[in-house]
Amino acid sequence: MEERLQKIISQAGIASRRAAEKLILEGRVKVDGKVIRELGQKFDPAVHTVMVDQQVLKSPEQHVYFLLNKPKGYLSTAKDERGRKTVLDLLPEVGERIYPVGRLDNNTEGLLC
Repeated sequence: MEERLQKIISQAGIASRRAAEKLILEGRVKVDGKVIRELGQKFDPAVHTVMVDQQVLKSPEQHVYFLLNKPKGYLSTAKDERGRKTVLDLLPEVGERIYPVGRLDNNTEGLLC
């Protein structure tokens, strides 16, 4: 199934869609050996070989969903530049990339998807 190139890059876990657009515009993305610099082009990752910075993209990540009762003292984000605990610290055994959905304050507890 054909999808926009920036979505293919994002699903492979390389970058967000916006960051993938920047990679494309910078000429760092190749499809079947050809540099792609135009946004919005569609390709089928099962048919075409997509490379970012000379690295072949792996298959799209599998989607896994968790429901988490966030305790107080954890941030609802994947990273914190100030080194505070995040909800990802509560799931160290998970091998897949996790994207927290929903925002709760540091001192609020509740359900996240």
